[in-house]
Amino acid sequence: MESINLGKTGLQIRRIGLGSWAIGGPCMDGGAQMGWGDVDDEQSVRAIRRAVELGVNYIDTANIYGAGHSEEVVGRAVRGIRDEVVISTKFGILCDPVAKCTTGIIREAGEVARSCEDSLRRLGTDRIDLLLFHLGSCAPEFAAEVREALEALVRAGKIRAYGWSTEDAACARIFAEGEHCAAFMHIGNVLEDYPDMIALCEETGMISLCRSPLCMGLLTGKYGTDTRFAANDLRGRNAPAWMQYFVDGKPNPELLRRLDGIRSVLTSGGRTLAQGCLAWLWGRSPQTVPVPGFRTERQAEDNARALEFGPLTPAQMAEIDGILGRNA
Repeated sequence: MESINLGKTGLQIRRIGLGSWAIGGPCMDGGAQMGWGDVDDEQSVRAIRRAVELGVNYIDTANIYGAGHSEEVVGRAVRGIRDEVVISTKFGILCDPVAKCTTGIIREAGEVARSCEDSLRRLGTDRIDLLLFHLGSCAPEFAAEVREALEALVRAGKIRAYGWSTEDAACARIFAEGEHCAAFMHIGNVLEDYPDMIALCEETGMISLCRSPLCMGLLTGKYGTDTRFAANDLRGRNAPAWMQYFVDGKPNPELLRRLDGIRSVLTSGGRTLAQGCLAWLWGRSPQTVPVPGFRTERQAEDNARALEFGPLTPAQMAEIDGILGRNA
């Protein structure tokens, strides 16, 4: 269970990754907060290096996380150990690194190469192992043009493979036709299943990179009804319109209720609650790689050590489905 092939690259990634959104720092998107509050870069670097020590070799970031800052921090952290890690980043949404805000989306396939070069510079590397398209969906004709631009980057040696961060299986199928498409990133956690994306990954042999595997921290169990988040945290009152895990700066009470119902199953066998949620994803499919976020060494360690327990059993998976009313 512990590793999975990254397409035709010859690379293998462990079945858990490091999601680097939270270490990017403040950034605005259309007037809404897109960052996770203040960050400590030295702490972020230590956390990444600790995870690598524990065997985690896949690190995910994006050009818009902190308007480029996350990529720079990841680049610092892997300096001297670049060949030990597999790095993915994303493109498609444009940003201003000085104003710390998004500025639009790419409109032409020619912008793909420019975005790639910018990310290579910030990461301080000569290649990106996996480059992910970051728009949720687009016209089929444009998707095909972007796919061909990515194939050209593979031929140029700029990237090793590519994929799409999307929950739109129809769009993803367009990329799946490409020779060097290797993965799809989509929401995936014990409370939110995307069977169409899982099925597509199993059918095509793509890696299913599960983002928000811990519902932005809600599934760790450390937040309760009295929790309040700072204004510069996207979980706070300036949250984007799509935020559902936290409402009015507080954890969504309905999700907390559902989590309480399955808590005992998830924590069986000595797992922490977060480790149980990651184990559910491994039990969901042989293609899944959860990519939890982190801010501290302790969080990175807890997530990495989830591998020691392995996936939930089929009986535990069925029990959770029953509690959540998903047996129909």
